[in-house]
Amino acid sequence: MNSNSVENLKTKFKEGTSQLNVFNLLSDRNWHCRTCEGKKIASDQYAGGGGIQGLERGNRSGRPGLVLEKKREYCQICQKTTTWDRWTGEVQPANASANIPPALVARILKLYGYQDVVENRVRQAHELVIDHRFPMERRGCSEQSHDVNMSDRKIREKFQLLKKDSAGNHNLLKSRNCERCIATGKRGTPININFWYFGGADWPDDVPRSGLNAEQGCIGCGWYDFAAWRDALNAKLAAS
Repeated sequence: MNSNSVENLKTKFKEGTSQLNVFNLLSDRNWHCRTCEGKKIASDQYAGGGGIQGLERGNRSGRPGLVLEKKREYCQICQKTTTWDRWTGEVQPANASANIPPALVARILKLYGYQDVVENRVRQAHELVIDHRFPMERRGCSEQSHDVNMSDRKIREKFQLLKKDSAGNHNLLKSRNCERCIATGKRGTPININFWYFGGADWPDDVPRSGLNAEQGCIGCGWYDFAAWRDALNAKLAAS
């Protein structure tokens, strides 16, 4: 059996998970509407790590990423233009983030005082997401295991805290901005504010679009470092 056949790939998912449900939907390699088909099987997880993003990334346990296509098209069932997805049948090397060890999770939360960076609000641990500043979609390869004893400086370089509660998910907002940036070359605009603390609206011509060196192109975007973005914007306003 081909190691990347549909039946073989199915064995690499946990039973009953959203990712398996989404894979089963896309395994026919036809176009599927996210709204009327995707959300029925995976709700709000369809586009994120529990669905499309997770399938594209693969995992560190040997499941490759899937090569997926996306388009906008009118759906006769939804009666509006929606996003559609299709698996090409091809796979790609896994591009998965490393699990953060519990001891390091505790250190990160304590270092940031359990405060999300966007609203500056102290929250419960379950209302916070430890966000990798450099998005995995840009990295192009699986992440190395995290050193539990990494320095506080390294923690601040790699991570920030975003909220995830009943009122909103800033990690999901960041993901959507990163997806758009990758697709269009137009960098992110937190809260729809057209400001970058380094560089401008367009992805730099001299920076690769993927790979470890692509991180340089993220610097200046508020979603990469919201605290630095806010400080630079306040400084600009104070000087005007």
